[in-house]
Amino acid sequence: MAPGEPLQIYSRTNNNNNNNVVHPVSLPLHYDDGSIREVKHYKKWFPWLIPFFVVANVIVFVITMYVNNCPHNSVSCVARSLRRFSFQPLKENPLLGPSSLTLQKMGALDVNRVVHRHQGWRLITCMWLHGGVFHLLANMLGILFIGIRLEQEFGFVLIGLLYVISGFGGSLLSALFIQSNISVGASGALFGLLGGMLSELITNWSMYDNKFPALLTLVIIIGVNLAIGILPHVDNFAHIGGFLTGFLLGFVFLIRPQFGWINQRYARVEYSPTRAKPKFKKYQCILWFLSLIILIVGLSVGLVALLRGVDVNDHCSWCHYLSCVPTSKWSCNTEAAYCLSNQLGNQLNVTCSSNGKSSTYLMQDPTSSQIQQLCTQLCN
Repeated sequence: MAPGEPLQIYSRTNNNNNNNVVHPVSLPLHYDDGSIREVKHYKKWFPWLIPFFVVANVIVFVITMYVNNCPHNSVSCVARSLRRFSFQPLKENPLLGPSSLTLQKMGALDVNRVVHRHQGWRLITCMWLHGGVFHLLANMLGILFIGIRLEQEFGFVLIGLLYVISGFGGSLLSALFIQSNISVGASGALFGLLGGMLSELITNWSMYDNKFPALLTLVIIIGVNLAIGILPHVDNFAHIGGFLTGFLLGFVFLIRPQFGWINQRYARVEYSPTRAKPKFKKYQCILWFLSLIILIVGLSVGLVALLRGVDVNDHCSWCHYLSCVPTSKWSCNTEAAYCLSNQLGNQLNVTCSSNGKSSTYLMQDPTSSQIQQLCTQLCN
């Protein structure tokens, strides 16, 4: 008899996208002859990296479904006409996607493997995997709406770094809190883009029109999305970690020069040293320095704690409510389903360890995925 694999998959989703974007005001320059000219002190970039990331996520999902090969590895499948691209049964994966075993094989975040098998690369690979079609669509639409506008304003280098580092930060915080289940999804990176938008608005405050309505709108959007994360089976720690990382990175990467410094570059009259304006305001420099220090220290301490096998839940009894709040409608029980299986001839006996339910199936040489599927049905 052998215990089955953990079955719980945490998805990272974003369910509220926004088309509104706030642009800095143009800079009017007044010359001695009375003429006025608007200067665009930064260029618009052609966005290609964010669409490339979206295409990459879709390709990885297609490859994952090919590897999953539901008809070969499972008792029943959804949309079986798709053959090896068909989906796992809805009771096992309601997102229309692969099995947890396949996701684990493809690089899902598995804390046990990160800590004890030195597979730290899973902190990065998990952000390119998705639990299903619905999960993929929700994240990719959000990344397109938010990421393209940011890339147009700040270029592919800064936004690419913001995306990847935020995704890593989300995976790191998730791994420190959720250690018994696997986790996948790009919403840590997506929330990092949202966090970057917020800090960019704050650090470049003087450059914006209608700044207070814009700030209120952005805060509401972020708050709603984080609130959705308290639903069961949603990895809100990845959302929070990605948001905090992106928020700090925004002060470092997305800082813009103040208007006075731009005036000096374009004005016809030379500025005297006493009238010269610094490129950045003092508060921008302070935020840049503090954010960089907090970010480096936070990621370093978190990574060391993870590799040492620290479970932050042992030091914070209430933190689990940040990811799921139990109600009369749902439970926050995230214990993985385990089963004992015994093969006698062509009869397979499966017993769920959590509820004691047992059932016998007529199967010859069942695969691990098939046993996992049956275990999920018994334990749910």
